[in-house]
Amino acid sequence: MDEKIIIRNAEIHDLPYILAIMNDAVLNTTAIYDYYERDMKYVENWFVDMQKKAMPVLACEINGVCVGYGCYSIFRPKDGYRFCVEHSVYVDENFRGKKVGTKLLEALIEKAKEEKYHTMIAGIDAENLSSIAFHRKYGFAEVGYLKEVGYKFDRWLDLVFMEKVL
Repeated sequence: MDEKIIIRNAEIHDLPYILAIMNDAVLNTTAIYDYYERDMKYVENWFVDMQKKAMPVLACEINGVCVGYGCYSIFRPKDGYRFCVEHSVYVDENFRGKKVGTKLLEALIEKAKEEKYHTMIAGIDAENLSSIAFHRKYGFAEVGYLKEVGYKFDRWLDLVFMEKVL
């Protein structure tokens, strides 16, 4: 039986799931270049800040549980960047490869178009070839490669910037 995937605006009750997904990325991957677990206060403040800025936080729900989230915010805090957003998509490790990331990215792209943004940016660890290929499928092109700008897990990390003109 196929599980129904629902993409919707995240709500307060999703925050514990979002926190767990976020912390897994922090502790076990190079998707987030932070070192330390975040706490509920952090994610609550982040969520409220995103709402104040009218930036989307989308939840992917399967069987009543948030199994992934996606969001975007203005690429850089300068007036000239107000039409460009940088997005993030994170999926619970038990639901990767099950179209959760696909549905979230598709929804974020559609939302950005509706909101009249001009470009979307993805910052991806250069070793994350699956994320790079995933973004290419959706029309993102590599536009920048920054060598050794991050440091995590006792090694230097390269960052790839990918862009989609909406």
